[in-house]
Amino acid sequence: MNKMIKVVHLQTHLPSSGNAAFRLHQALNQNGVHSRMLSLTSDVAPNTNLNHLNLKATIVARLNSKFHNRHNENVIEKFGLFSYPVLGTDISNHHFVREADVIYIHWVLAGFLNFSGLEKLMKLGKPIIFFMHDMWTITGGCHHSFTCTKYSGTCSKCQMFENAKTNGLPAKELRKKVRLYHKYDNLNFVSPSNWLYELAKKSVLTKDKPLFHIPNLVDTTIFKPADKKTVRQILNLPNTGTLIGFGAISPKSPYKGWSYLKKAFELVAEQGREDIGIVIFGSDYDQEIEQALPFKCYFVGRLRDEYSSALVYNAVDLFVAPSLAETFGLVILESLRCGTPVVAFKTGGIPELIRHKKNGYLAKYKDSLDLAEGILFCLNMLSSGEALPEFDTEVIVKQHLALYKQIAPNKFIG
Repeated sequence: MNKMIKVVHLQTHLPSSGNAAFRLHQALNQNGVHSRMLSLTSDVAPNTNLNHLNLKATIVARLNSKFHNRHNENVIEKFGLFSYPVLGTDISNHHFVREADVIYIHWVLAGFLNFSGLEKLMKLGKPIIFFMHDMWTITGGCHHSFTCTKYSGTCSKCQMFENAKTNGLPAKELRKKVRLYHKYDNLNFVSPSNWLYELAKKSVLTKDKPLFHIPNLVDTTIFKPADKKTVRQILNLPNTGTLIGFGAISPKSPYKGWSYLKKAFELVAEQGREDIGIVIFGSDYDQEIEQALPFKCYFVGRLRDEYSSALVYNAVDLFVAPSLAETFGLVILESLRCGTPVVAFKTGGIPELIRHKKNGYLAKYKDSLDLAEGILFCLNMLSSGEALPEFDTEVIVKQHLALYKQIAPNKFIG
């Protein structure tokens, strides 16, 4: 087992739960890699392996948000988030970065790193791994392109902007990234899903760069089956009846498919399933959502730790994830690890997690009727779900170790 290589993970914010980068950091440390995390802000207390930046850096980030808001004034809401990083902090001299042999760049926008900050890291000459949690790394600024494929060319006349210009901001950002990526040969790109991996091979930015597919992982000591009756008592949920879970920080986000889920629940209600309750987590009480659904709703709020998340997955009989854009589907893997089947649309990286009618149901994209049929199928035919073996932590860690041997052979002893 390797004891020598040192890695650092960079991410804008480090939340206390539901975080792919943090889980990878922990798993690597548990398997002999010296792993550290550096973030702009954090919910987790700093220690020898976790650190976040100072007040000055957060002020810079707040100023960047003003530029972000200005750039997004004309963004069409249904296409989601667009980012053009203007301001950021130079972290190339931070001791976590200086002492690292390999640098992971996760989600570093919202004022943490701008293009100048990214280039200063590239100039260090150390192997850099861009871990792509969405599509921003391979596009002219959108985080999900939906059906658009202009990132394979110029990103001109971007669909995200009203009255988009041929040489608009997305086209400028794409050109800037092209110059930056092709200037350095120490850049590597990792996708958690084969879906995004295939898209990256088509992007003008990454088609000629080293590309790898390594899934996300979850902690199986936390996300595992538990007694349903007991966890429902802990969460003050009814011990009888059927409970369906739905989770999102913002349920009405353009990425989360709320309108399709609402229609699907209406169709399920028409089948006379009066015993169903809906458990909504990740957001606070929302009267509009409660009044829109035909079933009793239970809002459990934002889950502050992974243990609470695992309790909810174990409390429900079925988890529904109607995402319209999903690079991987971490919540789906969490649910399956807890033995709870999942219904979701067949899009993005989701089909790599769900085996249709085996551990869940893959509904036709944006088809509320099929989503409803999936809900009824799972409630009637599937009593449990299971994660596929390729998502085992040991398998995934070995893939990262193999990657180090390839990109930093002189630093890897194992």
